[in-house]
Amino acid sequence: MTVLPRPRAARFATFMFFGLNGFAMGMWVVHIPNVERATGISHSTLGALLLVLGGAAFAGMQVAGPLVDRLGHRRLVPAAGVLLGLAVCAPGFATSWWTLGLALILFGFGNGAIDVGMNSHAVVVERAYPRPIMAAFHAMWSIGGAIAAVIGAATLGAGVPTGVTLTGTGLVCVLLSAVAARFLMEPAAAPSAEVPATASPAGPEPAVRRRSPGRAVWLLGLLALALMLSEGVANDWAALHMEKVLGTSASTAALAYGAFAVAMTTGRFLTDRVAAWAGPAAIVRYGATLAAVGLTTAAAAPWVPVSLAGWALFGLGLSGGVPQLFTAAGNLDTRASGALMARVVGLGYVGLLAGPALIGGLTRWLPLNVTFAVPVVLCVLAAVFAGVLNREPEPVEQPVG
Repeated sequence: MTVLPRPRAARFATFMFFGLNGFAMGMWVVHIPNVERATGISHSTLGALLLVLGGAAFAGMQVAGPLVDRLGHRRLVPAAGVLLGLAVCAPGFATSWWTLGLALILFGFGNGAIDVGMNSHAVVVERAYPRPIMAAFHAMWSIGGAIAAVIGAATLGAGVPTGVTLTGTGLVCVLLSAVAARFLMEPAAAPSAEVPATASPAGPEPAVRRRSPGRAVWLLGLLALALMLSEGVANDWAALHMEKVLGTSASTAALAYGAFAVAMTTGRFLTDRVAAWAGPAAIVRYGATLAAVGLTTAAAAPWVPVSLAGWALFGLGLSGGVPQLFTAAGNLDTRASGALMARVVGLGYVGLLAGPALIGGLTRWLPLNVTFAVPVVLCVLAAVFAGVLNREPEPVEQPVG
């Protein structure tokens, strides 16, 4: 099958949106300490405001899902990119807890909207390809975050004001959104209203009742919650585990998250080829199993090199699962792809936020490495229920002619 130029251009545009989203989020994260000092807020107040950001992102996802089905990707996705670009500037100029709260509501909403929009568009682009391509888009998000870490470190080292840096970040997002907008695709046009040649003389055939995707979409959402909760645990607790449990220095402890992140990014660039051969259910099943083995190794190992290897296996195992779940959700019903995607992405995001907090709460009663049994069990459950991805997607209607 020959891939037409337009899907190739749409694929590149999707890479741009995933990259700019990761870049915007990364630039915000590296400037959090500066923003905290500028606003004079406490750590506890910052924590509460970060939950506000998460709640706004969830709201943005639920609003954007139905809108992308109604307005189309060529309107919703660039608009969300522009909103994100404008919103990322705001925290750099906040001077109090309430101005930062308003800025984070706007930023979170824009982030949630573009998250659902670009993932929904990625599913549309993938349908035009003869092989899976979703995981590479998610890898590009990680690349955007890595670029932000490098640029953010440089600007912080040079003493560039936070407001200036985040404004520059916003301008980049707006510019890239405008450039990429014209290359976005829409789902295949609805079939013609003409009566097919095989219709009976009495009139057209009655419409075939399609199965409701309700049960399947919630199962996919719960799987996304389990895997993204596990990812959130690594994001916030990998380095602390190395430092507190194995007694390493802070610099050595940082290698734990580094091993996890590098393995996850690498795995996402490799996943699409493997998914084309083995299928999405196998990616989730064996990936989640590998993640469970990796985290168990990291938690139980008494030696730093073995623990680092465990964190790397954990990242590699988690790398391909979530993109497969998002693709499956978008293909459950092509008429409501965005709304279905919003449910699955939203539940996954809840897991990403809840994971670190859950582990933190459990550490009041249990050692940190013992609390990792929670994500291990969730990974095992994800492996057991991966068969939900074997559900056949709705057929994609092709335009007449």
